[in-house]
Formats: sequence, C-alpha cells, structure tokens
Amino acid sequence: MADAIKVLVVDDHQVVRRGLRTFLEVQEDIEVVGEAADGAEGVARAEELRPDVVLMDVKMPVMDGVEALRRLRELGNPARVLIVTSFTEQRTVVPALRAGAAGYVYKDVDPEALAGAIRSVHAGHILLQPEVAGALLSEEENNTGQGRGSSLTEREREVLGLIADGRSNREIARALVLSEKTVKTHVSNILMKLDLADRTQAALWAVRHGVTG
Repeated sequence: MADAIKVLVVDDHQVVRRGLRTFLEVQEDIEVVGEAADGAEGVARAEELRPDVVLMDVKMPVMDGVEALRRLRELGNPARVLIVTSFTEQRTVVPALRAGAAGYVYKDVDPEALAGAIRSVHAGHILLQPEVAGALLSEEENNTGQGRGSSLTEREREVLGLIADGRSNREIARALVLSEKTVKTHVSNILMKLDLADRTQAALWAVRHGVTG
C-alpha cells in the first residue's frame, strides 16, 4: 500500500485503539502504522513513523491531545491531526483547533464518515462545524482587523476565498489554473500579511470579512 494514507491512532483506551485499527485496516487506501496510549507517546511515535494523519484523543494521561498538538507543531511535524472527541468535550475543540488541528470528529462517528474525514484532512481540507467556527470567530474578533486585508492582492483574495470554501492547494491550483507551488506561495503570503498561524485561521478570517471563493 505504497500510496495509502498512513494513520497513527493516539488514545488512552486500548479498546478504542483496537476498534479504530480493525475498521481502518479494511480500507484499501488507509494504513494504520502505529498506536500510542498518551500524548507524549503520540508525539514520539509521530516523529518516528511520520504518519500522514494522526487520530488524536483529547483527554489522556501524561500529556493531553492539545499539548501534543502544540509539540508536533513546534517540532515541525507535517502530520494532519484529526481530533477525536465526545459531545461533552466540545469546549476542548476550540483550543485544539487553535493549536493546529485540521478538524475533529465525535467518538460515535459513523465508520464510513471517519474514513471520509481522514481522506478529507489528508487532502488539505479543514473540518469545522458551524458552532465551533462561531466560537473561533468570537475568539479572533479582536485579534485581526479588516485593515490588514487591504494589503492582499486580487489573486491572494481569490486564493483566500477558496481556502474559506475548504479547498486544498491542489484544488485551488486547478480552479485558478496555477501550479500548486504558486498556490503554496500565495498561501504563505496571505498568512504573513494577515499575521495568521495557519489555514484554519485564514478560513475564519475570510468568513468574518466576507471573502468568498
């Protein structure tokens, strides 16, 4: 499975890890390359195995999922992190997204929907539900101003609008008839000009300021 999406499962419950592995291993395009029982072990395993996607629980001993996310970003690990949480832990989703998560799913997610979520974040999409996007927008309200948007070129605004639509770099390149390398340069310039940390914040900025694809 040379082209399979490599997944690391990080959860402190062995039954959960075993269940996720059992389901994911029957997906032809997904390969579970390892497991970890807490955030610290998850960071170490992610550095060792270099997975494409990490399924990360939030509440774990030793190091929780949010801190593990921060450590992965500090280390420059490129893995896309999909938070696995419960409805009762929804308040922890916002800090996780701010720490760099590409999205989240609930623990009772339909198995096929979970596989779809893994494929989606691997493709570069951001998975946000309206209530969480609203909470993030509220937190960002006083941090970024409309004035910064005036420094964006017309092409950068087009790219930003497509980011807000959840498009990956490859999809943006196709839509605007650009190379993927050029799109990556535009994304980097957008983040720098708006003083934002990642695509999630860029998408939220675009929604709040009416920039659409």
